Amino acid sequence: MNAPRIRWLVVYAVASFLVAVSIVTFFKEAGRIDRLSIALESRLEELTESTRKNHELEEKINFYKTPEGIAHLAREEFNLVRPGEKKYRIEIISEDSGRGK
Repeated sequence: MNAPRIRWLVVYAVASFLVAVSIVTFFKEAGRIDRLSIALESRLEELTESTRKNHELEEKINFYKTPEGIAHLAREEFNLVRPGEKKYRIEIISEDSGRGK
């Protein structure tokens, strides 16, 4: 009579062990899935930002290929003016610039 009890005890022990291993594995994998989801969201945000920057740069490139863009670049970067135009330079002199405090 003692042998069947030991068999059931072994069966329950093995079943409990398998359930415990399954539960631990489940929670570890759930944590891993959470970490991977966060990493994926971060990468998607980076991709979206990079795509937006690329779009802006493509628009700038297309603008600077036009005559208006070339004129804008010449005026802003190289301080050039068209014939007949006058260029004005405004200087602001602060009263505090010469005094040491």
